[in-house]
Amino acid sequence: MLTYPEIDPIIFSIGPLAVRWFGLMYVIGFLAAWFLGARRAKESWSLIKPNQVDDLIFYAMVGVIVGGRLGYCLVYGWEIWLEDPLYLFKITQGGMSFHGGLVGVMGAMWLFGRKIGLTMLQVTDFVAPLVPIGLGTGRIGNFINGELWGRQTDVPWSFNINGVGLHPSQLYEAILEGLVLFVILWWFSSKPRPTMAVSGMFLLWYGLFRFIVEFYRVPDADIGYLAFDWLTMGQVLSAPMVVFGIVLLFLALNNKQVEEVKA
Repeated sequence: MLTYPEIDPIIFSIGPLAVRWFGLMYVIGFLAAWFLGARRAKESWSLIKPNQVDDLIFYAMVGVIVGGRLGYCLVYGWEIWLEDPLYLFKITQGGMSFHGGLVGVMGAMWLFGRKIGLTMLQVTDFVAPLVPIGLGTGRIGNFINGELWGRQTDVPWSFNINGVGLHPSQLYEAILEGLVLFVILWWFSSKPRPTMAVSGMFLLWYGLFRFIVEFYRVPDADIGYLAFDWLTMGQVLSAPMVVFGIVLLFLALNNKQVEEVKA
């Protein structure tokens, strides 16, 4: 087993203000998205232009934070929220949902698309490759916080937590949903693709990776397994992503064939 480094989640504090590693991971993710977006927007075929990237990232930030927090409170922290209505705003206590953030970003991209004359899927095709780096850094933040550990195991790379070896499921997700997903999407989107194709690839591969990692991750204590002694809420929410991803890819390919016939 490996020894967990026990990193203080607070980098430094000035009076009541505390700068946390998890918050820094979010900042790194947004900065990476801005840098990559500015670079991709310079391509002649990009529907998003360089002078629109700043506003796009701002919309995305709002969508991630509002959707992620609201989604967590609705799905994972409902009982706490009922007891304490202000719990929604206590972000420093932790609790962000990827699936809630996804819905929030989709709403934000719809609004941004209306502003510049594009459809939501045209905008999400541009945004999708910018997301994985932030997903990866976010999972590293989970690891630093010592949360979202995996199931008990005796594999050589398990971490010793209170004398028990646990899967570092946060790092599994950082690698798959962060690094690997970024490589797939950045390569796939490096040339013009039919509308919906890049968004479909994101939904398909993220959904698959998350569904797989959930087999090694311990479900939230207040929810547990939903069925079969292995089905988790994360898998229930990720399975539709795989289905919708396949549907979007099919529609994108079909539309491309129709356009080629018309041409």
